Amino acid sequence: MPFKRYVEIGRVALVNYGKDYGRIVVIVDVIDQNRALVDAPDMVRTQMNFKRLSLTDIKIDINRVPKKKTLVQAMETADVKNKWENSSWGRKLIVQKRRASLTDFDRFKLMLAKIKRGGIIRQELAKLRKESAA
Repeated sequence: MPFKRYVEIGRVALVNYGKDYGRIVVIVDVIDQNRALVDAPDMVRTQMNFKRLSLTDIKIDINRVPKKKTLVQAMETADVKNKWENSSWGRKLIVQKRRASLTDFDRFKLMLAKIKRGGIIRQELAKLRKESAA
């Protein structure tokens, strides 16, 4: 089958647009073919268009429209936050946020470190070439 991620109750999604951009939410109910009811521990339960959600591979086992306490408990037992931060998608977003928060001086130090690293790599490569030629 070509699809692996389905809109279903308990599916964890990333909000890709709007005021909740970048937030991890859980689909708790499907309203119609365009909207779902989503919830997260640190937000008010709200309806959201599917176009604003990017579905992840993470799914938790919950009933339809659970209480907030039940949802939080299910997310903790499924270790959603840790799974997300260890996924390649989550790590990429963390790196993007870290780079976006760099100051001008931090970017300058990073540039110098890259130049220094490149010099060390060139030196070691030259040594290896010299050894293989001899």
